[in-house]
Amino acid sequence: MNKELIAALEVLEKEKGISKESLFEAIESNLVVAYKNNFNKADNVTVTMDRETGEFHIYSQKTVVEEVEDTVSQISLEDARNIKASYELGDIVNIEIQSQDFGRIATQSAKNGILQKIREEERKSLYEHYYEKQNDIITGIVQRINGKNISINLGKVDTVLMEKEQSKGEFFRPNDRIKLYVTEVKDNGRGPRINVSRTHPNLVKRLFEQEVTEIQDGTVEIKSIAREAGSRTKIAVWSNNEDVDAVGACVGINGARVNAVVDELQNEKMDIINWSENPAILIENALSPSKVVSVLADPDNKEALVVVPDLQLSLAIGKEGQNARLAAKLTGFKIDIKSESQAKEEGIQYVFNEEDYYDDGYYDGEYYDDEYYDDEYYDDEYYDNEYDAEYDTESEAEDKESDEA
Repeated sequence: MNKELIAALEVLEKEKGISKESLFEAIESNLVVAYKNNFNKADNVTVTMDRETGEFHIYSQKTVVEEVEDTVSQISLEDARNIKASYELGDIVNIEIQSQDFGRIATQSAKNGILQKIREEERKSLYEHYYEKQNDIITGIVQRINGKNISINLGKVDTVLMEKEQSKGEFFRPNDRIKLYVTEVKDNGRGPRINVSRTHPNLVKRLFEQEVTEIQDGTVEIKSIAREAGSRTKIAVWSNNEDVDAVGACVGINGARVNAVVDELQNEKMDIINWSENPAILIENALSPSKVVSVLADPDNKEALVVVPDLQLSLAIGKEGQNARLAAKLTGFKIDIKSESQAKEEGIQYVFNEEDYYDDGYYDGEYYDDEYYDDEYYDDEYYDNEYDAEYDTESEAEDKESDEA
């Protein structure tokens, strides 16, 4: 029976993650409870359990007295000397109690207490297991689609990917394996509650950390990420080794590394740029693929005026202002973009840096998609006051030039 008990505890430890020691302690404490329920007293009982064999003993500690008034806690001198002749008045005698002597109610109470301890330890083990994965990536299997929410099995527990945490355009079927970013793990008393996301910027960071060896060993660092989930992400990377190209390391041979990330994110566009401590250079890189004529940055106020070629104004702004918006998030600067013509009209003085103009320092996962060149990006409604810029359409710029002529 004891061997079966040890085997059962080992199975619980392996499958449920519950330590044998905590189960031994639970058994000991509940045997004390059973003794108390049976004898209405527990301050004179000790329980010992061998961790190797599973053998346990229950002892009632009784004081040697001349006249017994409480049979639970006292023993007569005569009875004590029948056990050991050297006992004297006031000595403590350990009397072993057989668990078979416990009543049915006491036994059932001990059993329920042990089962309750097992459930508590299982919940605790699950919580600790998933708490370690907070702010990290976890792989789950899609179970079913509940309206706009998705039920996902994480192995030992289930969670729900809420609609607001799903990237637009993504589509999943039951049994699909997907990677999720764990934003928070809570203990709600019935087990861990795990909140997951597919839209969090750190999902992209963790995916690159998995794919890029240089990031894992600290040679390359991801300094900043700006993401519009399901559409486009910009990341700024920095190399701590001048012999290692940070952008190239993230892209990989024939784009293998960045493509693995893009595939996991279901073809979300990925722009990778070089980080710079110089805010002007960083902003210039962040606005890629657009060429930049000049950047006038004010680090104190976190504002920057950027001048771009007339024909690249829409490219710098991007569809619905996305390129400028992501560049602002990536750099932390409020960016005002103007074309060369607008800058001249407003009398803005700037210096054209030819070397920077022809230096990319940038990788675009879509190789400068055609979407940047669509005339619809000139529509004024896309460019809100966030960037302090009023952008003229290309046709209006041409009309102004003809009027001036």
